[in-house]
Amino acid sequence: MIILAIETSCDDTGIALLKIKTKKAKGKSELKILSNVVSSQVKLHAKYGGVWPFLAQREHKKNLPIVFEKARKEAKNPKVDLIAATSGPGLEPCLWSGVNFANHLAAKLMRPIIPVNHVEAHIIANFIGDIGSKILNLKSLFPAVCLVVSGGHTQLILMKDIGKYKILGETRDDAAGECFDKTARILGLGYPGGPAIAAQAAKFKIENLKFKIKLPRPMIHHKNYDFSFSGLKTAVFYDYKTREPEIRKSKDYIREMAKEIQQSIIDVLIAKTLKVAKDFKAKNIILGGGVAANEKLRREFKRLSLKEKLTLLMPAKEFCTDNAVMIAAAAYFNWLKGKKGLKEIKADANLRIR
Repeated sequence: MIILAIETSCDDTGIALLKIKTKKAKGKSELKILSNVVSSQVKLHAKYGGVWPFLAQREHKKNLPIVFEKARKEAKNPKVDLIAATSGPGLEPCLWSGVNFANHLAAKLMRPIIPVNHVEAHIIANFIGDIGSKILNLKSLFPAVCLVVSGGHTQLILMKDIGKYKILGETRDDAAGECFDKTARILGLGYPGGPAIAAQAAKFKIENLKFKIKLPRPMIHHKNYDFSFSGLKTAVFYDYKTREPEIRKSKDYIREMAKEIQQSIIDVLIAKTLKVAKDFKAKNIILGGGVAANEKLRREFKRLSLKEKLTLLMPAKEFCTDNAVMIAAAAYFNWLKGKKGLKEIKADANLRIR
C-alpha cells in the first residue's frame, strides 16, 4: 500500500509518500518513508512574530504543487492507493488549502481520502519507527497518557487504543508553544520562540545568577489537569518592564530569563502529566507536538519517567514538528481499524480528538 499524505494545518506545507508492507503471519507492518518534503514559511512570518492565516494560505496554494512534484519525484512516482490529509484542528484558511488539493487529487487519481486529526497524528508520530513495525505490541501500551504540546495545543489525553481518546485537560488560554513565542517576542528573540528561548537558556551559567528571577508555575498544584500560560507571559512582561533598559538588553538577563521561562513551562508540563499517569494508573507516557522537540523537556521527562518506572515514548525530533509522514501513519493506523476512505473531505478548524 502506498499512502500520499498532505499537511497544511499551520505554516508548513508538507507532502509525504509512505509505503506499507504488511506481514500478516507475523502481525507486523513495515512503514517505509519514500519521501517527506516540508516547505517552511518561518522566515515569511517571523517579521510578524507569528503566523498570519491568510498569508499562510496564499503560500500553501503556491507551494503545494511544487512540494507535490518534489515528493513524487523523490519517491520515483509510485502508484498511490490511498490519500490522507489533515482536516483539523488548525488555521481554517490553511486547512482548506490542503483539503482542496487533496480532494482535487483524489478525483484525478480516483483514490479515496482519509481525513486525519492533526492532534492524533502528533501522537501516532511515535509509531513511525521501530514500534510502528510491531503492530500487535501496540496493545501493551494502553492505557497511555498523551501530552500533545505545540504552538496551538497543550492537551493531556487518555489513550485507550488508536481511535479511542479522552481529553482530560487542556490549556485555558495560551498553549505552551504560544507562551514561548510571546515571551521570546518580549525579550526581542524573534520567531519561533521555542528554539530561540531554548538556545538562550542553554547559554545560561549558574554562576551568572545575578537577577534571581523566579517565575510562577501556573496551576501546577491544582487538582485538575488543565493548563494556563497567559499568567506566565504577563509575569515575564512585568519583570522585563521593571528593569533598566541596559539590563533588559544584557546577555546575562536574557539568558537567565530564558532559562526560567523554559523551566517554568517544563515543570508544569511534567507535573501535570505525571499526576494524570498516577491518577489513572497508566504506565506509559506518549509525547507529541513541536514543543516535544525541546531537548531540556526530553531529558527531564526521561529522568523522571525512569524514576517513576514509566515507559516514555517520544517521536524523533524531525517528526515532532508538523510533517506529512505522521499524517500518513495516522491514516494507515485508522485504516487498519476499519476507517473508510471518502470521495471528498471537509476542513474543521475546531476538530476535537475523541
